[in-house]
Amino acid sequence: MNNPSFYQKLLRIAFPIAAQEFVIMALNMVDIIMIGQKGEVSVASVALANQITFILLILMFGIGSSASVFTAQYWGKRDISSIRKILGISLLIAFGSAVFIFLLSYIYPEQILGLYTNDTQVIALGSQYLKIACFGFIPVAITSTFSASLRSTENVRLPMITSILALSLKTFLNYGLIFGHFGLPELGVLGAGIATIASRLVECVIIVYFSYRLRTPIAGKIKELLSFDRTYFLKYLQVGSPVIFNELIWVLGITVYNMVYAHIGTESIAAYNIASSVEGLAFTMFIGLSHACAIIVGNQIGAERYANAQSDARKSIQIAFGGALLIGIMEILMAAPLLTLYKISPTSHTLAFQLLMVSGATLWMRGCNMTLFIGVIRSGGDTKFGLLTELGTIWMIGVPLALIGAFVFHLSAPLVYLLVATEEAIKLIIGFNRFRSMKWMNNLVTPESSLQAMEL
Repeated sequence: MNNPSFYQKLLRIAFPIAAQEFVIMALNMVDIIMIGQKGEVSVASVALANQITFILLILMFGIGSSASVFTAQYWGKRDISSIRKILGISLLIAFGSAVFIFLLSYIYPEQILGLYTNDTQVIALGSQYLKIACFGFIPVAITSTFSASLRSTENVRLPMITSILALSLKTFLNYGLIFGHFGLPELGVLGAGIATIASRLVECVIIVYFSYRLRTPIAGKIKELLSFDRTYFLKYLQVGSPVIFNELIWVLGITVYNMVYAHIGTESIAAYNIASSVEGLAFTMFIGLSHACAIIVGNQIGAERYANAQSDARKSIQIAFGGALLIGIMEILMAAPLLTLYKISPTSHTLAFQLLMVSGATLWMRGCNMTLFIGVIRSGGDTKFGLLTELGTIWMIGVPLALIGAFVFHLSAPLVYLLVATEEAIKLIIGFNRFRSMKWMNNLVTPESSLQAMEL
């Protein structure tokens, strides 16, 4: 605690991000509780349809993170022109990706959901929901890109306020459209899809409008956003493409895990998604911490203060470890009371409780890994290492263990989840060794000074 300014800055950046994510997770959990009143088929159908939204969100997170690697370092130099060029590139990639996923979801919803489950009721209901909810994909792409750039320039309040307003609207509309309150029609799961579109559009309009109204550093004219040349674009891709592929590889791995749980049974996928919503609530601290760490460390590297960058990174990892232990214990203690909110079968209740026990016990590894890889290694531009580590641990350890556990040994969902946690343990060992080596630290905005400064 010998550097109070670091902790003040970390808290100032991390708290609004964590608060935003907490509200998102809390309201999403409320949504699942409301949908859960319609039965397990409704929970499973929306959960599987939302896997496509989840893939989109993770892809947008990858695009935003790759932009943040540059933006945080350029912000350390106060290079506004370059920040706006990075935003322009990110918007183009995000928009194109969102259009592609939208078309797949709208044209082939049954085929996509058929990859997850054989339950015809779940596929039919989930397809109806997906064909509505996919109209929010393009607004999500724009919102995510603007939010990532705002955060990297230390403006964390606008994304926070925007998300809270939009998600509050979604919860209000969900309550009205799912159950038929406030004079609205009772549409059940389809009402949840309509509420999702409305909230996404409102969120997009608010964040773009106020980014320009408040004259934030990212508020460039279209000409400024598109002023990058071929060399600049290739430089972005060199560092950014491993981040995007990293997130795609990760989300495809998570998709396989969901397929495994769904094939174990409808009760298993319902329990897994209920447990995931609770787990997500517990995980919000580390989302805020990792983003704040990436911004602070990226700023230090861009300003060529390399010793400070290493010191700040180390403190962030220590905070993640201690915080994850504490929150994991709280998750275990709160599991039983939280599960009483869901109207599910005794089997699903038991599976969800067991999943939360495993989740709470292994949270410390996932919290450390998020801070280590997203907050530290990625902020130093060491994106290829992150990609190779993710590729190796998920597809050579996690996915094979999940498939073997479910289809060879016919284990229950909680035991499969425990097997998959092996991936996090190995990733933590690899990542920590990389951090200690200092090879993760690269100055992307002043490359020629990076090596000399590190040697000193």
